[in-house]
Amino acid sequence: MAIERTLAIIKPDAVEGGLAGDILSRIHAAKFQIVAIKSLRLTKTEAEGFYAVHRERPFFGDLTNFMSSGKVLVMVLEAPGAISKWRDTMGATDPAKAAPGTIRRDFGTSIQNNCTHGSDAPATAAFEIGYFFAGAELV
Repeated sequence: MAIERTLAIIKPDAVEGGLAGDILSRIHAAKFQIVAIKSLRLTKTEAEGFYAVHRERPFFGDLTNFMSSGKVLVMVLEAPGAISKWRDTMGATDPAKAAPGTIRRDFGTSIQNNCTHGSDAPATAAFEIGYFFAGAELV
């Protein structure tokens, strides 16, 4: 399986709830390499730009309000098949439907407050990584 990179975000609910360390431990246990990581607080405009693909969806305003409501950790993860591997590690978007032992099942409380974000495809990963990290940060 090819080495890939994916974007991962530890969302405001998890950072505020003190879960970042637990989630980082799971990232290490799953054998991802963290290529780049930063802590930041998205502005509403930055959240809208990041989630622009969802602009016409009814949840867009709530999502961008939530994602700009507190600090997040954004990171680039690398591993064989990183995109699908990270999605499997996170679990389904709805914590109630996520598999046992996944991050969202263990720590998430709702579809919105599900602790983590991950890219869903190579093109998405390329856009999302570039949104937060300059090339020099990814060596």
